[in-house]
Amino acid sequence: MAYYKDLREYIDVLEKNDRLVTIKREINKDTELQPLVRWQFRGLPENERKAFLFEKTVDVKGRRYDSPVLVAAHAPCRQVYALAMMCRPDEIMQTWEKAQLHPIPPRIVDSGPVQEEIHVGDNLLEHGGLEEFPIPISTPGFDNAPYFSAANWVSRDPDTGVYNVGNYRAMVKGKLKLGCSNLLPQHMRIQREKCKKKGMPVMPAAVVIGPTPNVGLVAVTKFPYDLSEYDVAGGIAGEPVKMVKCLTNDLLVPATAEIVFEGEIPTDYLEREGPFGEYTGYIGRGRPTVFFNITGITHRKKPVWNAFLSQFPPNESSLLTRMGYEASFYHFLKYDFSLPNVADVGFHDATGGRQICVISLKNPSQAEAWKALNGAIGFMPSYAKIVVTVDDDIDPRDPDSLLWAICYRAQPDRDIRTTPGKTIALDPSIVPQKEERGSAERPSGSGLMINATRKWDYPPVSLPKREYMERARQIWEEEGLPPLSPKTPWFGYSLGYWTDEDAHEAELALQGEHYRTGEKLAGEKIKG
Repeated sequence: MAYYKDLREYIDVLEKNDRLVTIKREINKDTELQPLVRWQFRGLPENERKAFLFEKTVDVKGRRYDSPVLVAAHAPCRQVYALAMMCRPDEIMQTWEKAQLHPIPPRIVDSGPVQEEIHVGDNLLEHGGLEEFPIPISTPGFDNAPYFSAANWVSRDPDTGVYNVGNYRAMVKGKLKLGCSNLLPQHMRIQREKCKKKGMPVMPAAVVIGPTPNVGLVAVTKFPYDLSEYDVAGGIAGEPVKMVKCLTNDLLVPATAEIVFEGEIPTDYLEREGPFGEYTGYIGRGRPTVFFNITGITHRKKPVWNAFLSQFPPNESSLLTRMGYEASFYHFLKYDFSLPNVADVGFHDATGGRQICVISLKNPSQAEAWKALNGAIGFMPSYAKIVVTVDDDIDPRDPDSLLWAICYRAQPDRDIRTTPGKTIALDPSIVPQKEERGSAERPSGSGLMINATRKWDYPPVSLPKREYMERARQIWEEEGLPPLSPKTPWFGYSLGYWTDEDAHEAELALQGEHYRTGEKLAGEKIKG
């Protein structure tokens, strides 16, 4: 089956799968839109969350917009994320693995619907520049401007020509000017610094809104610097991303996207961008960073404005981030770090999808458990503040399962270590905010490693055996009781420390012959 040809086809699929809420009443994009979507992340379980499409929007000045706004269309829940990848929920990690092992380069085409309407040169401001589009305020009451939250920034290494597609938020600073939250070691910032060293006054760039969902998925995920996100997006789709050349620079952008802002990033100055609501659950302070001057705008007729819901976790961004990071860390540990017994990797929405990494291992030695911990803690300095290794009978994404393993498979004096050098810029626990704003260098934090794997044989898990739980579930369903979402573990199993005598006594109990065990124990009594 061919991948989605554009965002609009994907919207139709969301609707057909009952994963889209369409709001037909007029909504204020600055004060009502994002708070309305926010409620499902504060008041509904994950599997009930959906994408939202707003057909009519107005701003705080009374301006009305022709373009609809699409929010939370990539990852309000795991089921929607799977639709974006065009796979089943249980195939997400497999699809990511295939995309990274078999990337497909993009294909250049002569034209595409993203250039149906063109604003360049003397016509650049004919529809007001950025004012043409219904860009929402994400955290009304705290954000200092409307921001692009699903901005896919396109740039290129000046030496190798390798493309980067990164999701960096963009602050609306003027009709033709954007701020960009782009700090080192993010790849676009590395490219900008290379251009600066070469004496280039500006770096060409583009911002893409509303490409096919695979491009949005790779833009929020971390890959090696020399691997283009366009290629991985092709791997997800199983076919090349179709590209057209920009009209005011020589960059390539997705041909079927909704909107493209072409322009350049100056290499000689920085400007403050922010404050803005962050994935940590706190408002991030403003920082000097890059800005972007628009030289051209192209878009489809009546384009769909696409936005992510981020800020306080859980949110769309936290699920988007954790799913991509799970795939990146899994690939790194299994293939690049030579740990073939990695079974799974889980991150957690409560941390913004970034800072708790749980690695599931099949029958690990203690050397392998610590190798996985050290590899993950050093893989991305800004992420995975807490890394835990567990056995493969633990669900790495379930907090209850994780806490059970930490409490009963680890000892603090033996199995927990800290390490310095984690550079988590947005973590407010590292240093007081006033000190951070006044310091010349970004302060660093630390990481925590926990080996919560079993070190020896354990008694069985204290749940009924699988066959009895399965029979009970059959009765549950026959009685019309509420649908179940089983948590791991949901049945008991042996972990090695269980004798033949133990097994025989349990079998006698199921035959109604437990008195025989009582009689045996009476014959074994001791004085006490």
